[in-house]
Amino acid sequence: MQKRTWLVTGVGSGLGRAIAEAALGAGHTVVGTVRSEGDRQGFEALEPGRAHGRLLEVTDDRAVSRVIDEVERGVGPLDVVVANAGYGLEGTFEETPLDEVRRQFEVNVFGAMATLQAALPHMRRRRRGRLMAVTSMGGLMAVPGMSAYCGSKFALEGILEALGKEVAQFGIHVTAIEPGSFRTDWAGRSMTRAERTVDDYDELFEPIREARRKASGNQLGDPARAGDAVVHIASVDRPPAHLVLGSDALRLVTAARSAVDEDIRAWETLSRTTDFAEGAQL
Repeated sequence: MQKRTWLVTGVGSGLGRAIAEAALGAGHTVVGTVRSEGDRQGFEALEPGRAHGRLLEVTDDRAVSRVIDEVERGVGPLDVVVANAGYGLEGTFEETPLDEVRRQFEVNVFGAMATLQAALPHMRRRRRGRLMAVTSMGGLMAVPGMSAYCGSKFALEGILEALGKEVAQFGIHVTAIEPGSFRTDWAGRSMTRAERTVDDYDELFEPIREARRKASGNQLGDPARAGDAVVHIASVDRPPAHLVLGSDALRLVTAARSAVDEDIRAWETLSRTTDFAEGAQL
């Protein structure tokens, strides 16, 4: 396998850490971004000389650009960039304050965009590269009580799909990584939970919230295997635009997409009634 230089955001824990460790285990050089000095030192200790830690807040656009430019000069040309940094925001739509929704989008959407935008000019000049972002099965299907989170991941999915079509001409591949439930801290200490304020949602939402809390630490997915899967995808000639990880994600995403297809088929006749008799087809 050709040895490459990776950049992965959010390697302090979770899937970001698992992806970085898998890439290091395969012999690659990995630059991992973290938010504390202790995490930076801990990451570099994994593989001295090949694990490079950088302090970074992905919502700081200028800092993201500075770090990636510095890595390109000081570590080497980036071959693979994984925008992983993000978090979950749990709460029903009505109960979730808009300032919390904005913060969710700042990290999950704009942080990922800043990372990929900063790396893209370097890859475009070289006419090669792999751009990836960790979205979620929640970017292809939605569940009650996660409207802000799913909204951020749906947005990122659309951005990545369009981006992939724009940069394919430059030999750059774009992959959305859509994990299901993995045994990380995502549903535990890494989850932000909106305050409950409307009793009408108790019957629907309280069992969902409680089940998620109980499942934390006992999820189906193995982060190390997810990391291996991402490293494998980075090595193939024609990587997928979408990489669903986990059998639970496969089941739920397939059901959600089937429901959309059913709506389209059921209302196809009505959909066609809105055309002009003559008009330009896209």
